[in-house]
Amino acid sequence: MREVGYAFEVVSPDVEEAHDPAFTCDALTIENARRKALAISTLHPGATVLAADTLVYINGEPLAKPADLNEGRTMLHKLSGRTHQVCTGVAIARDGDLETFAVITDVTFRALTDDLVAEYHSKVHVLDKAGGYAVQDHGDLIIECVRGSLTNVIGLPMDEVRAALARRGFSESC
Repeated sequence: MREVGYAFEVVSPDVEEAHDPAFTCDALTIENARRKALAISTLHPGATVLAADTLVYINGEPLAKPADLNEGRTMLHKLSGRTHQVCTGVAIARDGDLETFAVITDVTFRALTDDLVAEYHSKVHVLDKAGGYAVQDHGDLIIECVRGSLTNVIGLPMDEVRAALARRGFSESC
């Protein structure tokens, strides 16, 4: 957001996220983004609040952030040689007005060996990353192909966010 000129403040909401396996990936991430945006919006009347939630999905199974490096290794091996989806739900709220959307990107991993996973983990802190990886941090080691929004995989689908903010009268600085 800062790179394209938006001025903003980061506020972390105190909300319980949904973890309902009956939800589709887009419905679950939108629901969590909605909860975050509305929680902050009620604390900051008049402010435009943007919230997002990102999950990695493989065959319909959500992969959140790994609890430890062992779970991170397990996640990378699960993604190895396969295509999965990265889904980000976005919610923009202001004084009860709410807009939501989701963006889904396909990511294909290289076939990963134990040594390659260990090398990746030696270079990247993965415990705060959905799916246990970050495309922007040595992603070339593990990722073969990204089809769709790269910024979505990084964490926020900027093309769609820019369009949504423009509809609300916000523009980027040069």
